[in-house]
Amino acid sequence: MKLKFFGQNIEPACEYCEYGRLSGNRTTVLCEKKGVVALDFHCRKFRYDPLKRIPHAPKLQENTYSEKDFQL
Repeated sequence: MKLKFFGQNIEPACEYCEYGRLSGNRTTVLCEKKGVVALDFHCRKFRYDPLKRIPHAPKLQENTYSEKDFQL
C-alpha cells in the first residue's frame, strides 16, 4: 500500500486537488472538471496533490520551561 504525505486520513477537498486552482480572491477553486466550486467541495475525479496542501502547524506548548532552564 502506498503511503500518503501528511497522513492517511486526509479528507478530499478541491483546495488541494490536482485539477483545481485557487481563484484570485482565494475563496473558490477553479476546477478543470467541474468549473468554479467551493474550497471544501470534492468530486469523483479528486486526485490528491501533496504540494498544494498546507498542513496545520503543531500547537505550541506553553509554560513548559522555567527560569531555571535558561540559567547557565
